[in-house]
Amino acid sequence: MMVDWRIRFGVLALVWGFSFFFIKVGTEGFAPFQVTFGRLLFGTAVLAVAMAIKRERLPRGRRTWLHLTVAAFLLNSLPFSLFSYAELTIPSTLAGICNATTPLWGMLLSLVALSEDRPTRVRAAGLGIGFIGVLTVLGVWQGFSGLDVTGTLMALLASFSYAVGWIYVRRTLAGAGASNLSLAGSQVGLATLQLALVTPLFTSLPSSVQIGPLLAVIALGALGTGYAMLLQYGVVTEVGPTTASMVTYFIPVIATAAGVALLDEQLSWNTPVGAVIVLAGAALTQTRGRRAGTTIAVRASGFPKNAPAPRPATAVARHP
Repeated sequence: MMVDWRIRFGVLALVWGFSFFFIKVGTEGFAPFQVTFGRLLFGTAVLAVAMAIKRERLPRGRRTWLHLTVAAFLLNSLPFSLFSYAELTIPSTLAGICNATTPLWGMLLSLVALSEDRPTRVRAAGLGIGFIGVLTVLGVWQGFSGLDVTGTLMALLASFSYAVGWIYVRRTLAGAGASNLSLAGSQVGLATLQLALVTPLFTSLPSSVQIGPLLAVIALGALGTGYAMLLQYGVVTEVGPTTASMVTYFIPVIATAAGVALLDEQLSWNTPVGAVIVLAGAALTQTRGRRAGTTIAVRASGFPKNAPAPRPATAVARHP
C-alpha cells in the first residue's frame, strides 16, 4: 500500500532541508566541485535504476538533448557548484535561506521573459517584501558586518540560476515527447558528465577520504538529488503542483534547524526574522495558483510545464 502523501511530503521537506547540512559536511573532506560531482553521480545512479525498473526510454532528438544540456547546466551543474563553494564561507542556514529566494528571482525574470506571467499588484508587493527580507537576513544596516559577501552572492546566484533554468525549460522542453522521469534522469546524467569534465581541471584527488564527508556526499546525491526527485513525482501526481510546491517553505526552516542543532551555527535575530519575511514575500508571488505552483514544483529537475505531471527541485530541484 502506498504511503500517505503527507508522509512523503514531510520526508521530501526533510531531505531537501538537510541537503545544505550535507553540503557543509561534504566540503569538509572534498573540494566543492568534487562534492557536486559526487552528488550528481549518486543521483544519476538512483534515477537510472528507477528508469530501468520502469523501462523508460531516453529522450529522442538532437534538439531535445541540446536543450537538456543547457538545462543541466542551469538547474544542476551551476547552482549545485555555487552552493558548494558558498558553504565554504557561509553557514548552511544562510545557504538554505538564500535558496528560498528562487521564487522572487523567478517572478522578477517573468516581467521580461514570460509575457503570460505578468504580475498582479499582490505579486509585485510580494517581490518587494521578499527582497526586504533578503536585506534583513544580510543585515544591510550593519554594512554586512561579519558576513562573507562573496559566499552569500554565490548562494543568491545559485537561486537565480534556478529561476533562469525554469524559464528556459518552459520555453524549450514543453511537449518534448518524453516522460518526466526520462527527461530528469537524462538531465542529471548530462550534468554529471559536465562535472566529470570540469572537476579534474580544478581539483586533485584528496590525500585521504574521511568517512563523514563521504557519507554526506552519498546522502546528498542518492537522497537529495535522486530519491527526492522520485518522491516529488509521486506527490505532484497525487495532489497537484500547487500543494506540492508548499515544500519550498519548509526547506529553510529545516536547513536552519539542522545547522543550529548539528553544526553549532549561530543565529542573530535578523536571520530568522528576515527568513520569515522572505518566505512571506515568496508566498505572495505565487498567488496566481496553478501556474506559479507548477513553476516551484519543477525547480530542481527542470520539468516543462506542459509535460505529463512529474519539481528543481531541484527539479528536482533542490532541487536545492
